[in-house]
Amino acid sequence: MEHGRVNPAHTLEKQGISGLGGVYYNYLEPALIEEALKRDEGSLGKGGSFLVTTGKHTGRSPKDKFVVRTASVEDSIWWDNNAPMEPASFDQLHADMLEHMKGGDYFVQDLFGGADQSQRLDVRVVTELAWHGLFIRHLLRRPEAQELASFVPEFTIINCPSFHADPAKHGCRSETVIALNMDAKLILIAGTAYAGENKKSVFSLLNYMLPEKGIMPMHCSANHAHGNPADAAVFFGLSGTGKTTLSADPGRTLIGDDEHGWSDRGIFNFEGGCYAKTISLSPEAEPEIYATTEKFGTVIENMVYDKDTKDLDFEDDSLTPNMRCAYPLHYISNASDTALGGHPKNVIMLTCDAFGVLPPIARLTPAQAMYHFLSGFTSKVAGTERGVTEPQPTFSTCFGAPFMPRRPEVYGKLLQEKIAQHGSDCWLVNTGWTGGAYGTGSRMPIKATRSLLTAALNGSLSKGDFRIDENFGFEVPVSCDGVADVLLDPRRTWADKEAYDAQAAKLVEMFSDNFEQYLPYIDADVKAAAIG
Repeated sequence: MEHGRVNPAHTLEKQGISGLGGVYYNYLEPALIEEALKRDEGSLGKGGSFLVTTGKHTGRSPKDKFVVRTASVEDSIWWDNNAPMEPASFDQLHADMLEHMKGGDYFVQDLFGGADQSQRLDVRVVTELAWHGLFIRHLLRRPEAQELASFVPEFTIINCPSFHADPAKHGCRSETVIALNMDAKLILIAGTAYAGENKKSVFSLLNYMLPEKGIMPMHCSANHAHGNPADAAVFFGLSGTGKTTLSADPGRTLIGDDEHGWSDRGIFNFEGGCYAKTISLSPEAEPEIYATTEKFGTVIENMVYDKDTKDLDFEDDSLTPNMRCAYPLHYISNASDTALGGHPKNVIMLTCDAFGVLPPIARLTPAQAMYHFLSGFTSKVAGTERGVTEPQPTFSTCFGAPFMPRRPEVYGKLLQEKIAQHGSDCWLVNTGWTGGAYGTGSRMPIKATRSLLTAALNGSLSKGDFRIDENFGFEVPVSCDGVADVLLDPRRTWADKEAYDAQAAKLVEMFSDNFEQYLPYIDADVKAAAIG
């Protein structure tokens, strides 16, 4: 039985997916919630939000992600970072998943990845769970109803949490698997109900495809000055560094909160929604995001709530610190209608420094920007991945290594060229610890971070005085309105100055050791900017 709107020439049957029970094509939000409630997938929350838990998987499973090793991608995939799967193993996995799916109901969403119509990717997402259809409908871009009649998917994602892979049979690591086959234009996801795997799979695809077109795919949020898309800024950073929070500045127009491309025409959002962390979310600090948690259709994922009142507990992380909400971009009042912007005037790299060494903001030369982009230093925040229970210092190249199919120098070179061509100012912003390392110090005050970013974006920060950081060689402002001067000098915030010096020396050594892997691939100016 088929329901909903679909191109009759491109049904699941025409794709070789047969023997299913009901197939629900392109249901809108109310119908998806009705179906999810009917199947007891979750509960209705305040304002018509939808409350779900995802079982043992409350974050991504990067060690269970694979790329199928075919001749066409053999020389272009960064195999040190992407586990290979043999084509025969993928074919067996595909066949076994399709057999498992027979007789079951499935939900299909035909969507776009990319706000720039000339560069978008047409993606079909087939989900076992109705709420996964709701989630991905928020997170990708939604066609107009009339467009569905001619929609032809370029890639298809099949997500079946109830199917458990067999490592011996399917060439994977566990019962959980995320397998990308570029030749078959197919992604298979099994053994996990965590919805973030859906959107990150599309991001991985675009990260592979766009560089061939000279487009820089970026794990970043973006905004622009009100009424002036040409005054755009991008914010690189891993989950937990503040991309969503800092880009949703009410004083600027939000382009998007997580994934963008930078083409010859400017920047464009890949997505149609936001996927925000909700731990310690407050109406005072983040009123717009907080308000979405009681709006119709918002997916509330892995949050503890009162069973009677449906009041959410933003502090209880007993399910996971990675509790999140997913909502359409237009739920943010200052969101862009087009999700497009000009070439960024400012490039901000966000890091969460658990060592407590880095200043809250530093100005980078283009070569230093490349150094820190390739380094991708941050701390994995608790809950973002399975097994991460407290901040762990890490180097995630391009601020998004888990989603980078190609070697990092490909992305680094593209970014370097874009910055040089358009004269972007570059900044490193630490949203991590100050006054000591994790366990001793405290998180950087968000008000200070916002004040520094505002001054950087409006140009006033560059007009002030700077000092050269003795550890990293970049420029650090000595003052900024609304920010205590002591905060701008991390060593002064530590009670034990010798302990700071030892911690700084340790971090510098970590940077130097990590960067050795890139030295054969980079230009002399970036080598000169390297630390150590």
